[in-house]
Amino acid sequence: MGRLTKHIGQSQSKPKTSLHSLNDIKKILICRPNQRLGNQLLLTPLVQELTNTFPNCKIDLFVKGNVAEAVFKNYTCIDTIIKLPRKPFNHLIKYGLCWLKIKSKRYDLVINGDKNSSSGRLSTKYAKATHKVFGDIHQNTEKTYQDFEHISKYPIYNLRHYLSELGYADHQKTVPLLNINLSDSEIAKGKIMLRDKVNNDKKTICIYTNATRDKCYSENWWETFYTKLKTAYSDYNIIEMLPVENISKINFKAPHIYSTDIHEMAAIIKQTSIFITADNGIMHLASASLTPTVGFFSVTHTRIYEPYGNKSIAINTNETSINDWFEKIDTILNS
Repeated sequence: MGRLTKHIGQSQSKPKTSLHSLNDIKKILICRPNQRLGNQLLLTPLVQELTNTFPNCKIDLFVKGNVAEAVFKNYTCIDTIIKLPRKPFNHLIKYGLCWLKIKSKRYDLVINGDKNSSSGRLSTKYAKATHKVFGDIHQNTEKTYQDFEHISKYPIYNLRHYLSELGYADHQKTVPLLNINLSDSEIAKGKIMLRDKVNNDKKTICIYTNATRDKCYSENWWETFYTKLKTAYSDYNIIEMLPVENISKINFKAPHIYSTDIHEMAAIIKQTSIFITADNGIMHLASASLTPTVGFFSVTHTRIYEPYGNKSIAINTNETSINDWFEKIDTILNS
């Protein structure tokens, strides 16, 4: 499917219709038919960019599964979330109705959130819209931005380039951060929950030891890391956030917190000084809580998925040593 759809939209890379005013963009569709938590969180910078650029807009999301509802529940700009079933062949009628739904409305702008998504390209093509951005990275973007490969950033750079083709200046503003947009009450609840767990006034380091498939480090790896972490930061609380599977790669040796509510998890993480984990959806959740985040990478590309902002960093563990990792953690905690 990727090979069949990779050229869809290339003929529409340049606007074919003028735009009298940015205020004319009021109905927007973002296509990102993926059910993973991380991939939905990685859309939050684009949503912020759109609301900053088009203050009168309302945004529909074309996604898969139910996680987008939780991610964007505090975003008032989100209008309709069109949710493809996670297992389409078990729900063919519902699957077809979702595609009909994006065809039933006329949009001012449609954006494909992932240039490598065949269903994203197809839905962008299928939707009725005056302006469409399919996701291909323009050569000017590659020359201008060193971080053009990042999956959260290039849709924004693409949008800015498209608008520049329409005569609107690209001011090269800083790209928005991932942000789950926690409410004051959620943050207050997270503070209470962490306080109840540690029962002291020390600063807290939080780790998360799980990840999917080959991104997951072994129990021996995490045991070694945790032992050194306890020694190096004995004046900190060290807690573990547990995954939905309720497993621990350090055999529950640290005080641990379990929740299936991503806003609750983000609110607790926000109270910590640093969050340390492998590349996974919870890494992006920590980043979206605006907490300094360290992401360990061994198989995926840091340039595409690294956490950014708030002193966050990605570490390639194949090219560095444990002493290098702790030097970087020191820098974050002491800056």
